[in-house]
Amino acid sequence: MLIWTLGSTLAVSLVSLIGIFTLLIKEQMLRKVLFYLIGFSAGALIGGAFLHILPEVLEYKDSLFVFSFLIVGIVLFFVMERFFFWRHCHEEGVCSVHSFTYLNLVGDGFHNFLDGLIIAASYNVSLQVGVATTLAVILHEVPQELGDFGVLVYGGFSKGRALFFNFLSALMAVAGALIGFFVAGATSQFSAVILQITAGGFIYIATSDLIPELHKEKNLKRATLAFTAFLLGIGFMIVTKQFLDF
Repeated sequence: MLIWTLGSTLAVSLVSLIGIFTLLIKEQMLRKVLFYLIGFSAGALIGGAFLHILPEVLEYKDSLFVFSFLIVGIVLFFVMERFFFWRHCHEEGVCSVHSFTYLNLVGDGFHNFLDGLIIAASYNVSLQVGVATTLAVILHEVPQELGDFGVLVYGGFSKGRALFFNFLSALMAVAGALIGFFVAGATSQFSAVILQITAGGFIYIATSDLIPELHKEKNLKRATLAFTAFLLGIGFMIVTKQFLDF
C-alpha cells in the first residue's frame, strides 16, 4: 500500500498547481466555477464520511467508540479553525484574516501534513477507503488551493512564486504520508482513530465552512445550481463506493 499512499499524496500535492488556471480564466468565470466547486466539495465530504469511512470502521469497532472519536474530530477541527486559523476561506480567493503570506504557508503546510496522515491511515484499512478518502481530499483541495494561491498573490507574491511556494507547502502531505504509513503499521489503533477523526473533520468542514458559503448566494438560479452540485458531490461518492466495492 506504500505505492498507493505515496501516489495519492503526490496527486493531492499536484492540486496546489491549480492556481495556474487563474491565468487562463477570466475572474468572473473563475468565481462562478469556484462557487459550484464548493457545493460539489461539500457533498463529496459528506458522502466520504457517511458512505465510506464510518461504515468501514463500524465493521470492526463498536458504535460508542466510533462516534466518540467522530465527536473528537468535530471538536478538534473547530478548535484548529477558531484558535489556529485553519483556513477555509472561499470569498473571491482572498482571505483578509490571512494577510501574512508566510504564516499562511506554515498553516497550509500543517494542513497538508495532516492530509498525508489521513490518506496513509485510510489505505492501512483498505484500498477502497484509501481511494475514497483521497478523492474527498482532492475535491476539497481544489477550491482551497485556489484560495491559498489568491492569499499569496494578495500578500505580494508574484504568480510564479506563489505557485512554487504553494507546491512546496503541498509536499508536506508526502512527509505526513510516510510517517502515517509506518505508524499505522506499528500501531493497530492508529488508523481507526485517525479515520474517525477524519470523518468528524469532513463533516465539520462541509457543514460549518462550505454549506454556509452556499447560503450566502441570493440569486435563486445560482443557489439551485450550487445545491445541485452539492447533490452531485454526494452522488459521486455513492457511485465511487459502488465502483470500488465491485
